[in-house]
This record gives sequence, C-alpha cells and structure tokens, in this order.
Amino acid sequence: MAPSDRHGYWGRPTSTLDWCEDNYVVSFYIAEFWNTVSNIIMILPPIYGAIQTLKDGLEVRYVFAFLGLAAVGIGSWCFHMTLLYEMQLLDELPMIYSCCLFVYCLCECFKQENTVHYFLIVVLLVFSVAVSLVYLQWKEPVFHQVMYGMLVGCLVLRSVFIVTWVYPWLRPLAYTSLSVFMIGFLLWNIDNHLCDMLRGARRRLPPGVGAVTQLHAWWHILTGLGSYLHILFSLQTRTTYLKHRPKVQFICGVWPVIRVEAQKTT
Repeated sequence: MAPSDRHGYWGRPTSTLDWCEDNYVVSFYIAEFWNTVSNIIMILPPIYGAIQTLKDGLEVRYVFAFLGLAAVGIGSWCFHMTLLYEMQLLDELPMIYSCCLFVYCLCECFKQENTVHYFLIVVLLVFSVAVSLVYLQWKEPVFHQVMYGMLVGCLVLRSVFIVTWVYPWLRPLAYTSLSVFMIGFLLWNIDNHLCDMLRGARRRLPPGVGAVTQLHAWWHILTGLGSYLHILFSLQTRTTYLKHRPKVQFICGVWPVIRVEAQKTT
C-alpha cells in the first residue's frame, strides 16, 4: 500500500483537501505528522502574547487577536491530525475570523483609547457570516482562499499606508512580517503544484532529511510567524499613537515580543 493510501486512527479522510504529506507515515494517530506539529508556532507564542497583553493592561482587542491566531493553530492541528471535514472547517473558518480581528485592530489604530467602531464590527461580522454560510453550502476551497486573500490584501494596504505616511520607522517590522508571510505563501504554492516531485524526493531521502521538504509545514511556520509579527506591528502602532513606549524585545535573544511601559510620554 502506498503511504498516501494508508489509514490510521481517524479512518478514511473526509476533508475536501488532502495535502502533499503522505498520510499516517510517522504515527498511527496523526494523519499528517509534520503538517500537524508545525502548528505549535501558531499556538504557544500567541497564547503568551495574549497573557502579556493582559498583564500590560492593553486593549482587549489585541488579546482577541492573539487568541484568534492561536485558534487557527489549534484548528489546523486538528485538521491535519485527522483529515476530517469537520476539523477542516475548524481550521479554515477561524482563518477568516482571526483575519477580520486583525483588520479591525489595524483600522482602529488611530482612534481614542477604548473606543469601539460599531459600524466596522458589523461589516466584518456580516462578511464572516456570509463567507461561512456560502462555504458551508459551496464546499470549494478556492472560494475560501480568495476570501482570505482579500482580507490579507486589506492588511497589506493598510500596513503600507502606515509605514509610508505615519510611522516610517516601523517599516522593518511591517516588511519583515509581510516578507515572511509571502515566503510561506510561495512554499504553499510549490507544495501544491510540485507535489509528485516532492513525494518522490522524500522517498529517496532519509526520513529526517525528507521532513525538510514538507513545504506545507513550512507554510504553517512562516505564516504563523508572519501573522504573529503583524500583530506586534499593529500593537506597536497602536501603543505609539497612545503615547506609550512600546519596544520590541527578544526572549532568549530569539523570539520577539512587545514590551510596553506603563508610563506615558508627555
């Protein structure tokens, strides 16, 4: 039996997508092992970010933004672990919802503290519900991908506006976030279009080396990092406008976080 035809603990896949990683090769209990465990980067750091945001007393919208990214990671973990349709929805729909949270945060960066833009909330909520209803009826992954791409496009345009006309010194963080995300998107496309070649290469390579060719797993890592950096960019933009003193620091010299002093500048 070919590795891609193997069945494991969760039975035959029912999802509308089955990615390039061969199923149940590493573990009987995890359909796509590398595509599953790579979601750690979308789960643990955002949870830490949400906790730190609460400790710093910052606006709750950013807590929701971090937790939204973590929800995507958890949903993606469940999807790739099981390849069940219900778990696919748990992955894909939170991508829309979390991105709407990102759009709200970035669009509201230059408002008074603790203000709520109800009209924008309604627009994003209607968009989320409409996409969900259509996708539940029309199970076409391309539709979901286009809707998600539209939201990402809004974030890119808004980010470019901010670093061009408002806070140009934030360009390194904004462009690093975008670049990392786009590299992940490139690898996602290569994984989709050159799957047969990648699978053939993996079967000729030692298991540890072949794991490096799991480009969908790299998509998770890079887009998870890119999305996390985007939240940091949005948070730094917001706290700068509110006259706090945001500063990017690195945990163990590696992982970036935002530290915000309680005292405001005069």
